[in-house]
Amino acid sequence: MAEIVSLDEAVGELIHDGDEVALEGFTHLIPVAAGHEIIRQGRRGLTLVRMTPDIVYDQLIGAGCARKLVFSWGGNPGVGSLHRFRDAVQNSWPVPLEIEEHSHAGMANRYVAGASGLPFAVLRGYRGTDLPAHTANIKPITCPFTGEELTAVPALNPDVGVVHAQRADRRGNVQLWGIPGIQKEVVLASKRSLVTVEEIVDELEERPGAITIPSWVITKVAEAPGGARPSYAHGYYERDNDAYRAWDAVGRDRERFRSWLTTEMGVGA
Repeated sequence: MAEIVSLDEAVGELIHDGDEVALEGFTHLIPVAAGHEIIRQGRRGLTLVRMTPDIVYDQLIGAGCARKLVFSWGGNPGVGSLHRFRDAVQNSWPVPLEIEEHSHAGMANRYVAGASGLPFAVLRGYRGTDLPAHTANIKPITCPFTGEELTAVPALNPDVGVVHAQRADRRGNVQLWGIPGIQKEVVLASKRSLVTVEEIVDELEERPGAITIPSWVITKVAEAPGGARPSYAHGYYERDNDAYRAWDAVGRDRERFRSWLTTEMGVGA
């Protein structure tokens, strides 16, 4: 049964140095506030997992929180590269960063396998790419029924899965709508989970297309109004495109990034 706590308490109790942590949200409902709290609490040695790491992962990497990134695409959407990510890979600043690259389909199926209690997922999506030559966690497998050669990838079962949603009730049941992404599967696949929400309400009202994640599969819920900004939360606020453009200049320069860490996160670099 989910426990409703403050965001700083949730991060402090759930996320430890060296953990594998997935902060998921596709364009929409990205758990930015949770990512910033991880930076403030100075977590180190994390394996960060995400299908589409964008600027909050750039910030986590630049702050020295990560030792490895497992992903299928990375960039500042609509703007360009993630420069703290590039600096870590190319120059080991502030610490070296190992990368494990997959396709979108591969990552999604890895989460589904983890949520389903299966050891691996099987798909065709890697055929014709050079990813298997560069990623140890992509292996050929032969179908026992047809003899077709397919690809297997191991299930993802992060130590902690973090997602953002619009609402939770006081029993810890969570409701989200709009672009659902892979949030449900991440919560089900993870050993521990944190859901941040725009608001906690007495009762969840029915909404067309809404997904409800029941309290009994969630570890902790934290109220974090605006917790997805600068991404958007459907029905609450729009995407802040100016913030994504502004990040490009900050992320490009180490000294500007150090200043951002101090002024915005309240930590040194």
